Amino acid sequence: MINSLYIAKTGMQAQQTQLDVISNNLANVSTNGFKRSTAVFQDLIYQNLRQVGANSTEQATLPTGMQIGLGVSSVATSRSFAEGRLEQSASNFDVAIDGQGFFQVTMPDGTTGYTRDGKFEIDANGTMVTATGLPVASGITVPIGAKSVSISGDGTVSATLAGDTAPTNIGMIALARFINPPGLTPLGGNLYAESAASGQPDTTAPGTDGMGKLMQGFLETSNVNVVQELVSMIATQRAYELNSKAIQTSDQMLQKLGQL
Repeated sequence: MINSLYIAKTGMQAQQTQLDVISNNLANVSTNGFKRSTAVFQDLIYQNLRQVGANSTEQATLPTGMQIGLGVSSVATSRSFAEGRLEQSASNFDVAIDGQGFFQVTMPDGTTGYTRDGKFEIDANGTMVTATGLPVASGITVPIGAKSVSISGDGTVSATLAGDTAPTNIGMIALARFINPPGLTPLGGNLYAESAASGQPDTTAPGTDGMGKLMQGFLETSNVNVVQELVSMIATQRAYELNSKAIQTSDQMLQKLGQL
């Protein structure tokens, strides 16, 4: 009877973790390039009260055993890197990746961060930066007086200067991809960092060797499906209620036992 109290408690904890993950997904439904997560669970160790295959007599063995589970635990959050919807934007510096790959940005400590958020701006020095001011890793600088800037599907960045008819190449946006994107470490701010689980980045030009191509004037939206998250939230709520009901039932049974 005491085991049922603990088992139901682990179930409530697991469903609370699930709700936390769902809440984070819904909170970021409008975040550019956000990738939804799901909680991963596993059952806990079992009490083996009767071994499968043990001898029941000298000539017979048990076809089944008797194992009592001790509940559930959350072991991971798995992130889906399915591509979000591409939406046209009003800014000429907004860029979306149509396919695989991550933009590379230079972090304050000099390391490289990775993002699917192509909401780029130009700072006071003409450097192409993210919305939080981190420069694009390739170091693209727009010259003063540039009339227009174009970003081709293969990552070539060109600027048309005053008095010129032909555009001038001012840089290249290379993309990186990983053998295991869910293994990347989320840093917040739409950024990820390389980890031992993700593997080392494979950097190449957009549109080559299976890498996604760039689309200027577009942004990738979150891949969160609101309807799916709401259905998961209802299922999580019901599971939480059932586990709490199991605790109440166990408590009532213990009260009855105490009255004997």
